[in-house]
Amino acid sequence: MVVTKDTFLPTEEELTVPEINLSGPALRAGAFHMGKYCEAQNNEFMLCRQELDDPRACINEGKAVTNCAFEFFRKLKKTCAQEFTQYANCLDKSSGDLNFKHCRKTQGVYDKCVLDNMQLERPDYGYFCRAKVHATERPPPPKKEKTVYPDATPGLPEDYPRPEARYGSRFHWLN
Repeated sequence: MVVTKDTFLPTEEELTVPEINLSGPALRAGAFHMGKYCEAQNNEFMLCRQELDDPRACINEGKAVTNCAFEFFRKLKKTCAQEFTQYANCLDKSSGDLNFKHCRKTQGVYDKCVLDNMQLERPDYGYFCRAKVHATERPPPPKKEKTVYPDATPGLPEDYPRPEARYGSRFHWLN
C-alpha cells in the first residue's frame, strides 16, 4: 500500500491498547466461554472489517473486543480462579499440543463453576461455525457505484451488408 501525505494514519495513542497478559494454555482454557461472552463485540468488529475493508476505521470496535476480554477474565478471576487455573494447568501439562481430551474432568468442574457463578453455558463445538445474523447500530457503508464504460466499438447497423464467408462457414453442418 502506498502512503501519501493525504493518507490518514491514527496516532500512537489511538493504537495503543493494553494486551491480555495470559499464556496460551490459559487462553485456550477460557476460549469457549470468552467467545460466547464477547460474541456481540467480536461480530461487530468482524462486520466492520469485512464491510469497510479498512482496519483504521475499526479501531474502536477492536478496542471494545479487547475490553470485553479483559472484563471476562476479571470476572472469571473473581468467581472461578481456582477451577480455571487447574484446567489451564491440566491443558498445559497433559499433552504437548494442549489437547482437551485429557482434561475432561477438570473441564467439567470449570464449566460448572462458570455456569453457576457467571450464568454462562459452554457452547457446543459447532456453535461458532453456525451462520448468524448480527444486528448493528452502525450505518451500512455507502454502495460503490459501478463504473460504466462507453462501448469502444459500437455494433454494426442492422442493414449492413454481410457477405458469405470467403472459404466457407466453419459451421458447415448448419447450412
